[in-house]
Amino acid sequence: MRELRIRLLAGVFIVAGVLSWAGARLWNAVGTLPSVPLAAPIVLALIAVVLLSTAISIRARLKAQRERDPEAKGVDPLMAARAVVFGQASALVAALVAGMYGGTGVFLLEYLDIPARRDQAIYAGFSVLASLGVIAAAVFLERVCKLPEDDEHNGAGATPTT
Repeated sequence: MRELRIRLLAGVFIVAGVLSWAGARLWNAVGTLPSVPLAAPIVLALIAVVLLSTAISIRARLKAQRERDPEAKGVDPLMAARAVVFGQASALVAALVAGMYGGTGVFLLEYLDIPARRDQAIYAGFSVLASLGVIAAAVFLERVCKLPEDDEHNGAGATPTT
């Protein structure tokens, strides 16, 4: 399984932000801009909490295994792999959502004197912050589930035979 690249997430964020900003400008010129839902930052924050609690749980179980605790519950490799895949997918979607709401929020900064638009800009800002929380929790989960490097397979420490 490949490690999640921060550059990929940043690229998704930037592209989605630029497209969202341009789309918001176009949509506003044609009609009424759709609103940013109040539930967006709440749902994103809940996803971040689920990812973080999963990472903390797996980390505690792995620590108990390393310390050879007799009552330690093992970590099923398939469950850990599923958690990492969930984290990576969540991080990619969160980068897309952060870019989308970030671009819309930047567009709404021009209209802060209108109370409804100001509220939408605040919701967009909180959505971006919650999305960054999802990304941070997903990266932490990935680091917790990462296998230790195997020196024999990487070539480090191997002695050449002649």
